[in-house]
Amino acid sequence: MPSFRQPGTVLTDHVFEAPLDHAAPDGAQITLFAREVVAADNAGGRASDLPWLVYLQGGPGRAGPRPTGRESWLDRALRDYRVLLLDQRGTGRSTAANRRTLAALGSPAAQAAYLAHFRADSIVADAELIRARLAGGRPWSVLGQSFGGFCAVSYLSMAPEGLAEVFIAGGLPGLQAGPDDVYRVTYPLVTARNQAHYDRYPGDVARARRIAGHLARHEVTLPSGAALTVEAFQALGVGLGMSTGSHQLHYLLEDAFDGEEIGDDFLYRAQSLLTFASGPLYAALHEACYAQGPATRWSADRIRADYPVFDARTALASEAPILFTGEMVYPWMFRADPVLRPLAEAADLLAAREPWPGLYDPDRLAANEVPAAAAVYYEDMYVPQQFSVETAARIRGLRPWVTSEYDHDGLRSSGGAVLDRLIGMVRGTV
Repeated sequence: MPSFRQPGTVLTDHVFEAPLDHAAPDGAQITLFAREVVAADNAGGRASDLPWLVYLQGGPGRAGPRPTGRESWLDRALRDYRVLLLDQRGTGRSTAANRRTLAALGSPAAQAAYLAHFRADSIVADAELIRARLAGGRPWSVLGQSFGGFCAVSYLSMAPEGLAEVFIAGGLPGLQAGPDDVYRVTYPLVTARNQAHYDRYPGDVARARRIAGHLARHEVTLPSGAALTVEAFQALGVGLGMSTGSHQLHYLLEDAFDGEEIGDDFLYRAQSLLTFASGPLYAALHEACYAQGPATRWSADRIRADYPVFDARTALASEAPILFTGEMVYPWMFRADPVLRPLAEAADLLAAREPWPGLYDPDRLAANEVPAAAAVYYEDMYVPQQFSVETAARIRGLRPWVTSEYDHDGLRSSGGAVLDRLIGMVRGTV
């Protein structure tokens, strides 16, 4: 277990073997990576006296944080815990699931069957395996951010005996909400975020129309070779629900042109926002992370047709503003992004797959005995408030905190204030 120091912290790497399918423990195996972080003044023997706090990252399909010291919420956590940053299966230093590794499986059908084992239920089973080996079977605490909160609710449903307490930030899912339900709520929320952005930066209306009009008339490619279409340009709105997302989009738009052509700086910055190189699982499993029962059938693409305000070409033919889309994954992304292109057929099979097993147990949640608290962000563009509030009422003993003070990234942007309040809520000091 190699360790190294950073300012104020000591980090230790851990590697575990786990079955790909926990229902077949003697079958194919994968590697799970997790990084332990302790405060420098607690390193050594003192660390063993601290309780564990496992951080479940947002996503799906994103690696755990790579800290550079006691930053943001981690600083607050290290006062009371030793923290375990898990690279969820398929991400980071865990066994990778990407176009190169999946190619070894051969057919798209084999790839889709493999990827079906990378949802929250499998992540919970991984955490339980690690807990038995690392914590000696003692219950530990869990902090779930966004999709990590989905995993935490699955944890409460499937293995509550492994949990001492649960903190959730912007990640209470609808217990019965499928992807169609989610997008019928999130498209209007994204519309509102567009309006707020244009109210803040009214000059961006003309800027966005100019860029979209240029893309509609010309073939423009990103440095990766992917086409920068009007629809791809609209997908740059994915960050509008974050604390700085509107400002970052404005700065991107204001420097788009180099004379009469789209400039290189814009193209490189846009590419960094549009590529799934750092998380191909995010695209492949995004709709599947909501699925319980029926096939998803490219839900975001189908439901978009019910919201014609997102039709950029219609907007260009009128005086309407171009609306950016949000956290939606579309079939065209698998044909455009080079890192997704080899997975396009597998993605189509995942979209048609059914039935998906359930992820939550409402009866068990109604009888919950694990202390829990959740931050619910008002008008959250990614995890709808209305579903979160309904779910909070159905988890016995969970204390919700509905706030408009922070956006979806409040856990990080608050500098530890969100986690501090959640800890206080669970302990009864708030």
